Amino acid sequence: MKEEQRFTIKQTAEQTGMTEDTIRYYEKIALLPRAERKDNGHRIYRQEDIDTIRLIACLKKTGMPLEEIRPFLEVSVDTDPAEYPELVELLRSHRENIVSQITSLQQVVDFIDMKLDEGKYRRDCLDEENVWGEPKSKPVSPGEMRYFSVPAKTGKSQASAK
Repeated sequence: MKEEQRFTIKQTAEQTGMTEDTIRYYEKIALLPRAERKDNGHRIYRQEDIDTIRLIACLKKTGMPLEEIRPFLEVSVDTDPAEYPELVELLRSHRENIVSQITSLQQVVDFIDMKLDEGKYRRDCLDEENVWGEPKSKPVSPGEMRYFSVPAKTGKSQASAK
């Protein structure tokens, strides 16, 4: 029978892209189980621990708070998601939030591209090409600009805000 491979905290950090301090913190707050220890007290991690840290990193990249990640770690990898409808709903809701953020960020990128294409980032620039030599992007539709054209509710007119 093949002996299970063990990893130091440094090796685990390198494999997961997490810092050693982050791994220790996740253990401290019980997001990760307490690591086994060698006789000298050094932590030992298994492949299963590395997989769990990678799952945490993946969910964290989506902006999910650590406390919302916790229930996902308690579910076995082999479990049918239908057995946990509350987790499926949490993921769906989280996904909707991410899609909304992507849409908002795309509107910002489109607005910036439009401003760069118009040359209004520098009033003295008469060149048709943008400064960075990048290809012109697609024009921003009025629907896309709606996000940016709503005047701030500060009591100032739109003309005075320009």
